[in-house]
Amino acid sequence: MREGHTKRLTMLARPATIPHDMSEETPDSLIPYDEIVQEALRAVVGRVLGEIERGGGSLPGNHHFYITFKTAAPGVSIPQHLRDRFPDEMTIVLQNKFWDLEVREKDFTVGLSFNQIPAKLQIPFAAITAFVDPAVDFGLQFQTSVEELPHQEHDDAENDGEPAGPGGEADGDGDGDGSNVVTVDFGRKK
Repeated sequence: MREGHTKRLTMLARPATIPHDMSEETPDSLIPYDEIVQEALRAVVGRVLGEIERGGGSLPGNHHFYITFKTAAPGVSIPQHLRDRFPDEMTIVLQNKFWDLEVREKDFTVGLSFNQIPAKLQIPFAAITAFVDPAVDFGLQFQTSVEELPHQEHDDAENDGEPAGPGGEADGDGDGDGSNVVTVDFGRKK
């Protein structure tokens, strides 16, 4: 691989099927591997945001983040007009126009402007379903820890951040274009 060139990284974490008898059924794990991996990957988001906070709140270079989260998750605090518009899921952009980023162990708060109206959002890391940095084709997708909320289609929040620009889509698909996307799918039995 050429230096400085990245390949798409996809991680599917599933319990390994090791034949222990002739049955086809895999037993439920007594070790919560899926929760452990989800927690570790969410810690990546916290560490990245913490680095930005410690650096004075400015993003280096062309980095910018799309963060999608469940608006009905416990601990999420957003203005009522945003909750009404995004009752299930919302995507925010951290690029040029954000302030008061504060990162804690379990959540973060950030100030954003929506249609020139300032708002403060508090988002637990457990509520995040996707984190994308399109400047470097990096993305993480998470299982929600909110119990069985009904899925509804949503528009991205139109906070007053800058658009991604040509080729800067934040859909996390990658399509083999050299992006680093980590998808965690545990296939847990219900």
